[in-house]
Amino acid sequence: MADRSGSSSGARSDQFLANIALLYYGEGLTQNEIANRVGVSRATIVNCLREGRERGIVDIHINGRALAASSLSRELRERFDLVDAYISYTDTKQKTAAAETLRQTARVAAMALYDIVSPGCRLGVAWGVTTKAVADQLPRTGIPSVTVHQMIGAMQTDRLPAAETCSIQVASRLGATCHTLHAPAVLSSADLAAKLREEPTIRTQMNRLQTLDAALFSVGDCSPNTHLVAAGIAKESELGEAIAKGGAGIVCARFIDEAGAHLPLKLDQRIFAIDLATLREVPVKLMVAAGPSKLNATLAALRGKLVSHLVVDVALAKLLLAAQGPTR
Repeated sequence: MADRSGSSSGARSDQFLANIALLYYGEGLTQNEIANRVGVSRATIVNCLREGRERGIVDIHINGRALAASSLSRELRERFDLVDAYISYTDTKQKTAAAETLRQTARVAAMALYDIVSPGCRLGVAWGVTTKAVADQLPRTGIPSVTVHQMIGAMQTDRLPAAETCSIQVASRLGATCHTLHAPAVLSSADLAAKLREEPTIRTQMNRLQTLDAALFSVGDCSPNTHLVAAGIAKESELGEAIAKGGAGIVCARFIDEAGAHLPLKLDQRIFAIDLATLREVPVKLMVAAGPSKLNATLAALRGKLVSHLVVDVALAKLLLAAQGPTR
């Protein structure tokens, strides 16, 4: 991991210092754990924490509920065999609006993405409200030789951000080259989709998804207002078919069951998106979810080993830990 603590002169950015402070004071990671995560020495972390206080970036107030939440990351890692887990803290005793919970979770996810993207990284980006929220929170940084790859084809809807918009914005914030996917998310027929897959340009773009180093995505539930239906990728009848067959969640436009296994449907033949077998092989899989409605879908993705790095809000984290453990 490259040292992104600042310029060669030793100056450190406010964003970097705030990130270190969040990991130490907010998530309860040790200085050694933080050093390993961001690729610097423990002495650098000590200096960052001191500098953050001196520059007024860190203003310490002791809050019992926040301290209680700091152990959740470690518990989630152990329970679900994760490489890392990031928690966004919101006051669970107050009815925090869903939009605010998403914003806070996206902010933490942006810091997490900043941690895991190193020079030369090939990053896949999904789509949707959550992914767009993360893109909105990303700081403008220049990480050398990063490429961003759109993992789901384009869709036409006024209700949701387009897949290419998410990828382009993430690439812009990271100073990366963006490879969009020049195909619809769903074709009108399986025959047409098969022919399009044979086009050299499309084949090249899809093949790039086989060599990703990291992926950023969220998880959808199977409720009637799921984004997959809202975007016109799946019909209500196809959603009903998936539910009847045990559908518990949606990852990258693919339905999964409670164990996180891909639920094959006829719809798959018309979809242009990374397949779950390929996603599962990506070394770093950063999944972001916010709100209690995502509990069952998040559990399914965790059980299916589709996640290596998880970002959730504190309420969802507690629900995950209270639920039955992952399928072994």
